[in-house]
Amino acid sequence: MKILGIIPARYNSTRFPGKPLVMIDGKPMIEHVWHGVADTGLVDHVVVATEDQRIMDAVAAFGGEAVMTGKHHKSGTDRCGEAMQKINEDINQYDVIINIQGDEPRVAAEHLKLIAKTFDDPDVQIATLKKRITSLAELNSTNTVKVVCALNGDALYFSRQPLPYLRGIAKEMWLRRNHYYKHIGIYAFRREVLQELVKLEQTPLEKSESLEQLRWMENGYRITVRETTKESVAIDMPEDLLRLK
Repeated sequence: MKILGIIPARYNSTRFPGKPLVMIDGKPMIEHVWHGVADTGLVDHVVVATEDQRIMDAVAAFGGEAVMTGKHHKSGTDRCGEAMQKINEDINQYDVIINIQGDEPRVAAEHLKLIAKTFDDPDVQIATLKKRITSLAELNSTNTVKVVCALNGDALYFSRQPLPYLRGIAKEMWLRRNHYYKHIGIYAFRREVLQELVKLEQTPLEKSESLEQLRWMENGYRITVRETTKESVAIDMPEDLLRLK
């Protein structure tokens, strides 16, 4: 099985403009992400997908590969779709495409290995990860996306609200009465499935929650979810840099 890793990296982030180039331990964040993927040896090729020449130049400076994509994309996955068309290789040689978040400088090899292993099952279309929520702050934060799954591990729904609702139980007791899971934002797709997904129009649920994976589910695609105990650290705002320490 051949795997292509694509790292969407947008310069014009609303909450943190220019964050792919913020310096961490003397290197831009995008360099940490790229090496975090490439150095694992778990993917056959890695490319950054961006809309900004400054990121293109930064990637070239450390010896990575980047492709220029449009500024119109509404999600990282849509950006990956355009990047697939522009890489200097035959995309059909890859069986699986992994979309790695460009704002997670501590990429976990464990996550890459777990999500790639999921495709040993030929019926898997899309795969992603979840981790158990352990704090009320995370449970109640709308920045923490929650996922609920069927008994077979497929996602039933993703939401910014705590799910499921525990009727008749005080909210501060919910973590003691039930297991809640947050979504770890790494996706993997069979190549042909990703090529189909990027042709889909935005859907009502996606617009409501601002979660692209709901577009796929509304169109009947299955998302297989595997559990990890390894934490990920996403840099959404400047203050999140303190979490790396």
